[in-house]
Amino acid sequence: MNKRFIIPLILTLAFANTFAQPVHAGFVQNFKTKISVNREIKTTREEIKDVFTKQDEYTNNHELEKLSALYSEKFINSDGINKKVYFELIKDTWETYPDITYTTEIRDIRLDGNFAVVQTYETAFATTHEVSDAIDTYGTLNSIANTMYYLQKSGSQWIIFAEQVLDEKSQLKYGDARFVQMDLNAPKIVNAGEEYSASLNIQLEGDETAVASIDTQEIIHPIGKPDEVFRNLSNQNQLERIFKANTKNINEYVTASIGIAKAEPYDEQYSKVYVSGIAFLMTRVNVIPINKFITLEEDNAQKTK
Repeated sequence: MNKRFIIPLILTLAFANTFAQPVHAGFVQNFKTKISVNREIKTTREEIKDVFTKQDEYTNNHELEKLSALYSEKFINSDGINKKVYFELIKDTWETYPDITYTTEIRDIRLDGNFAVVQTYETAFATTHEVSDAIDTYGTLNSIANTMYYLQKSGSQWIIFAEQVLDEKSQLKYGDARFVQMDLNAPKIVNAGEEYSASLNIQLEGDETAVASIDTQEIIHPIGKPDEVFRNLSNQNQLERIFKANTKNINEYVTASIGIAKAEPYDEQYSKVYVSGIAFLMTRVNVIPINKFITLEEDNAQKTK
């Protein structure tokens, strides 16, 4: 065949009326189906986003019944807390911090039929409605969390049936502690029974000193009181402790209590030292339980000897 006729022939075949009708119909139908699926996914994502918009609205307005309607009666979180206890804790939080404000930023939505997994970044800010006995001032609370929510469609409504907190930090500060940069660091996840380090870092001004304690608490209800043993900070304004994760299949909080002190001249010989601020910090450590049904490599090696 002459080369000069190849391109015209291809074009003729491409646009000929004899183009296979079933193939053409299939192509159009697939395209319409794809558009329909994309539209359905977009609608579903908007429905799920609306759940979290309502969640913020109801929590900020302290509308407990409306908030409860967004959650399954079988709801449970990764700490083993069921819906009844979960909402008791929410109510207690609102009573302790009447002006608490929540924000939720959706980071990711994954769909699987009538199920969805939503990753969020959440913040909370509040002031205490009671002053501290130690320094007679109100406190401010800042909290952040990265959370996975698990949703299921029930009828026409998406409901939350489970929650997993990936990481979480909170700071409650009174007095001058509100203006001091401090951070409590610990691993986000550890194996049960494993040792791990937790450290507190504080940026003090020249006329400030601090004492602090670090401890752990298992995340149970009601939560216990930490054993506070206050220590002076190192020259780098740091405090570090080694802990051993529990083997009870329970997640933990690492907690820190800090007292900020300042000195003022009293006379030519003496100075007056007073507590100018206190703070309480908390960070989550998720504990991976021991799976006793997995045979370790060293056990296999012993069996083959």
